[in-house]
Amino acid sequence: MTTTEQFDQTAPFGADASLAPVAALSATGKPLTKRGEATRRKLLEAAEEVFAGLGYHEASIVKITERAGIGLGTFYLYFDSKQQIFEELVVDLNRRVRHSMAEAMAGASNRIDAERAGFEGFFRFTAAHPALYRVVREAEFVSPDMLRLHYTRIVEGYEAGLRAAQHDGDVDAALDPEVTAWALMGAGELIGMRFLLWERDGAGRPPEAMPDEIIDHMMRFIRNALAVRGDATEGATDA
Repeated sequence: MTTTEQFDQTAPFGADASLAPVAALSATGKPLTKRGEATRRKLLEAAEEVFAGLGYHEASIVKITERAGIGLGTFYLYFDSKQQIFEELVVDLNRRVRHSMAEAMAGASNRIDAERAGFEGFFRFTAAHPALYRVVREAEFVSPDMLRLHYTRIVEGYEAGLRAAQHDGDVDAALDPEVTAWALMGAGELIGMRFLLWERDGAGRPPEAMPDEIIDHMMRFIRNALAVRGDATEGATDA
């Protein structure tokens, strides 16, 4: 069985050194003061709301600065263009969603518990930040490299966690870790879309959290998919 320490190091969804916040810099590459960091954060938060509400092409720097309550000229102290703040928003959302999942998994004692905790962390984040879906999807057309970076960072850590679990006998050794990581990540994203992003109550409000019964059904599927079967040596991957 994998230890908690191993889960912390090779957690799914990319629990790695890239989770640590990168030192914020100005548009000229200089380190920011605490006040400058706070202003930059306000701009990113405003950009998240504006891009989610209007889409990339209808969004503007003026609308972002108005939402942030910051002067237009101040924007250019932190970002060169609308595309740059969009790309940095993708990186920021990616780091924060992975942090949410890794933090949720911190006490997991086996792979199945880690899977559930990780997805719970993902669903909590996406319920609070539905912009993640629209921003990432728009990246396909606005900045394809950022779309690839988003998913690759998630899968790299996920794949490492699956390999460690295979080595410890928690996961079927015949499964390909890379294919399995992409499949499970895709399942989680689409389930989040269906039951968080699209769902509405009678008053038109989205749910505040993923229902436990949906996670229960999802975990039954994942448990069956990852379960060790018979002679796992045939077609096994190197752990």
